Amino acid sequence: MSVHDQAVAAVLSQLALAADGAVLGIALAYVAVRSILKFTANSSALHKIRDAPSVRVSDLRSLVSLSGDDADNSDRSDGEKLVIVRGVVEAKSAVDVNWKSLRRNVLISNESGEKGVVLLRTQTCIYNEWRGFFGWTSDLRSLFGRSWKEQGSSSLRTVPFILVEGGRWPQSDYVIVNMDGSRQPLPLTIVYHHLQPINATPYTFLQALFGHEYPVGLLDEEKILQLGKDITAVGMCSLKNETPEIRSCKDLPYFLSDMTKDQMVVDLAFKTNVLLCSGVVLGSLAVGILGYAAVRNWNRWKAWRQLRQVQQQNAAANNEADSQTVAEDEETGDVQDGELCVICLMRRRRSAFIPCGHLVCCQRCAQSVEREVAPKCPVCRQTIRNSVRIYDS
Repeated sequence: MSVHDQAVAAVLSQLALAADGAVLGIALAYVAVRSILKFTANSSALHKIRDAPSVRVSDLRSLVSLSGDDADNSDRSDGEKLVIVRGVVEAKSAVDVNWKSLRRNVLISNESGEKGVVLLRTQTCIYNEWRGFFGWTSDLRSLFGRSWKEQGSSSLRTVPFILVEGGRWPQSDYVIVNMDGSRQPLPLTIVYHHLQPINATPYTFLQALFGHEYPVGLLDEEKILQLGKDITAVGMCSLKNETPEIRSCKDLPYFLSDMTKDQMVVDLAFKTNVLLCSGVVLGSLAVGILGYAAVRNWNRWKAWRQLRQVQQQNAAANNEADSQTVAEDEETGDVQDGELCVICLMRRRRSAFIPCGHLVCCQRCAQSVEREVAPKCPVCRQTIRNSVRIYDS
């Protein structure tokens, strides 16, 4: 692991363990929710594909016609029915009855000469990175530079095509494939693959010197959907001008695929089980981590609050002690002999005994006399009940 990768890992670990793992718990909860949502979508797609009829191209017309008459069919929408049909790819121009049918409308690979109905050409620039003499600059770019790298460009071309049955078919036994709005992956075949090295330039040397990424090769690829390929179409089928047409269903992960219906069911069932298990496990971990973080932070808050209360009490006690000290300093200041306490002979007389009313003691000595078993006035020896502090006006 390089230095900048270690730095990124350290930063991510510190962020994940922040607040006693609360950030990590939230991230796991997000992943768990995403897993549960994907599980729900895959489970729904699994039930739809499992219940969808698998028919031949020649049976589509009668099946869609019957579904259009069935008002209780839950899969029907404006005469559409979810079906699974397997057939062979053929250009639509082969069945068009007009003068254009004399020339088939197909796509031809520029490099291999293969014929198809879908042509995907991609150019990917491959980068390399040497840390160079000033490679420390890549550590600063490592957090952001990954998203700046341009991978390449691609172009997708399609022509109208159909699926026929077994390569021999009357003109009525075919289904038109509608690619509008399709986002599912296509079963394309690589017909051209070439990696061309890029010659180094003085600018490339400067990029390498300062630790920047520099291009080392250009990868050209061509993928096509070949004529005569046996594929499976999963989608909504309807009659357009008395001709069956199938289009993709956005709720399904498949549209055109090399797999059969049984293979799709097995694949979706496996993905559904994995998503369910991952959602449950990650959700349990998220709940445990968030609960631990909540308890830890709650205990920290309670400890902080108790410490705050103790600090406030200590501050109040210190203020009271300071005030008492100031008061005692005032009481033990310049006091005349006739105003001194008769017990300690240090502080000013401030407390009068009840019921005798003698003002002969300071407040501290008066409280000491009150705490005796049989409190009596030190002057008249009369039993006292309590004392009261006397303030000068």
